Amino acid sequence: MPFKLLTQQVGPFRLNTYVIIDEGTKTSAIIDPGGDPEAILALVAGTKVDKILITHGHFDHILALDPVHEATGALIYLHPADAAQFELKYQAPLYGDAVIAIGNLHLRVIHTPGHTPGQCCFDLGDGRILVGDTIFVGGPGHTASPADFALTMETLQKIVFTWPDETRFFPGHGPSGVIGNERPAFERFLARGWPGELHGDVIWDSA
Repeated sequence: MPFKLLTQQVGPFRLNTYVIIDEGTKTSAIIDPGGDPEAILALVAGTKVDKILITHGHFDHILALDPVHEATGALIYLHPADAAQFELKYQAPLYGDAVIAIGNLHLRVIHTPGHTPGQCCFDLGDGRILVGDTIFVGGPGHTASPADFALTMETLQKIVFTWPDETRFFPGHGPSGVIGNERPAFERFLARGWPGELHGDVIWDSA
């Protein structure tokens, strides 16, 4: 079924808010309303917004959540682990391998913990995946502790880098990337190894 994926950089952290529109039913979903609610709502004008999907609970991804929710009445989806950690309210839970309908489009939820315990990605089913802060071009998402970095590396090895090379990923900040383009640097990083205390902002080719 034909659908649109729109991107709008919003808020003080230049967050990528995504909008998915099923053109057949004029149904839409907003992913990570991180600021500038008027700009986000302009993207969904003329559609029925029935879901707001939150990749994870960090504040920069939800700065415009309240006004967008109030304007649309859409259900807020969030992984319970992040709802608990960040004390956030939601109406519907996200779990790995769940399928979410946006009109006639069906997204698959992929749980990718590490950046946060409830970080989730959304597989559009056409070789494109919205990844939140799971991975960026050049490195993984920020981690708050060595344990979080170890979990991120496990997630990347067992989930993200099992995706086909042609998979295009769309992160919460910065440009989109292609898994096959990231794989060589990731594998070099794995081969070198890393100190046990490593965490924070990591770049594959300089860490």
